[in-house]
Amino acid sequence: MSTTVDVQGLRHVYKGGTIALDGVDLSIGAGLFGLLGPNGAGKSTLMRILCTLLKPSEGRASVLGHDVVRQRRAVRSHLGYLPQEFGAWRLHRVEEVLDTLADLSGLKGRSTRRDRVDTVLDSVGLGEVAHRKVKKLSGGMTRRLGIAQALIHQPRLLIVDEPTVGLDPEERIRFRQLMTTLGKERTIILSTHIVADLGAGCSDLALLDDGRIVFRGSPTELLERAQGQVFELTLPTSAPPPQGEFEIVSRTVDAQETTYRSVAAPGRLPEGARPASEPTLEEGYLAFMLARGRAEDLLRDGHFGESDGDAAACRDDGEAPAGQTSREEDES
Repeated sequence: MSTTVDVQGLRHVYKGGTIALDGVDLSIGAGLFGLLGPNGAGKSTLMRILCTLLKPSEGRASVLGHDVVRQRRAVRSHLGYLPQEFGAWRLHRVEEVLDTLADLSGLKGRSTRRDRVDTVLDSVGLGEVAHRKVKKLSGGMTRRLGIAQALIHQPRLLIVDEPTVGLDPEERIRFRQLMTTLGKERTIILSTHIVADLGAGCSDLALLDDGRIVFRGSPTELLERAQGQVFELTLPTSAPPPQGEFEIVSRTVDAQETTYRSVAAPGRLPEGARPASEPTLEEGYLAFMLARGRAEDLLRDGHFGESDGDAAACRDDGEAPAGQTSREEDES
């Protein structure tokens, strides 16, 4: 497998001493790659370094063989970036936004730009709203416009940072399907704290925590880590919720019984628990982080609370890329 992104010994310390990245080694090839981690794990810092918006304190990173510090122009020619916030151009029409960005990227012929704009809008499902002003778009449409602007110059690497925060369930599903389709033709790095964002198209992922890579492998390998830790426990509906060294991720209630689906620390299943036969990826992630003593952080930050129908429910109790500038003092 050819390497699109190569990261070696990457470290970044913000002014004030906050260590955002602490010796990250990572190699990423073609397809949809998931970068998971709690809020504050260092994901956005890593993304900004790869996008040439931030110079690392130590180590090196390259995109398609081009160093992100010494060869920024070459890196940017291959890179499309959708940041966490994409809300510019509100008074312009959708097609005007992309035509301007296509012009800035070097497509000078009007007919050439028109063909490219039409192709990109169709690929993200916005062809029918090309004449609509950006301020009239829904949240999901705005995120898809963000993807369109990142694709306008046909990049070989697409970086997407926390793409579905604030979207409704239908838009989240549509966005995942779009990522799966686009990942067949290029490398996509999807950075998120919401496991369901990865969808079925992700075959390779890494977990970043406290600035370090703590897991690297396939979704199947992460699920294997959860075997024996995900369980169901059925109690009378009138009984209080179970207590113990586990986290409740969902519950099913009927008139007489409540079934709690939970994730326990290794070897800590409560009495009467039935091991679940098919843990979800979200539960595998939670099981891994529970073993690291980090489950409370995931649940507090809403890793499961923003999920849609195919994800776990919340805990029972309770020359830069377009429009972007370097922000050295941001902490991720």
